[in-house]
Amino acid sequence: MKAKHQRLVLALFAVAGIAGAGVLGASALRDEAAYFRTPVEIKGGKAAVGEPMRLGGMVALGSIARQSDGLTIRFVATDGKASVPVEYKGIVPDLFGEESGMVADGRMRADGTFVADRILAKHDERYMPPQMGEMPKNMKAPAVT
Repeated sequence: MKAKHQRLVLALFAVAGIAGAGVLGASALRDEAAYFRTPVEIKGGKAAVGEPMRLGGMVALGSIARQSDGLTIRFVATDGKASVPVEYKGIVPDLFGEESGMVADGRMRADGTFVADRILAKHDERYMPPQMGEMPKNMKAPAVT
């Protein structure tokens, strides 16, 4: 075989390999893709039962109820306009609490409850870890040299 043909075959194999990797990558991402929804969107009918999604909002005041098994927790997620009941079985993050932001990965159940597989607690830019203690609020970070 001529050198020109060998380069052509090698180039075709490379293109086929890149295309195959792209198809595999897209397939893997499709399984992990989840739409981000707010409680008002869910109440508006934009969420199908069983569809994987992320629910974002605030934990409503007085809504956290821990079940007797010690792992299951029920609470209400709200965005100020609508509310969605959420159920989660597992250990919640340290920052999780009433009137705090949260994002939950999961699916809607037919009864209108969001069943979370994972809970992420959100904090604002003023958050300071408890280990830091009471540091002055006006303290600036040291300059990097």
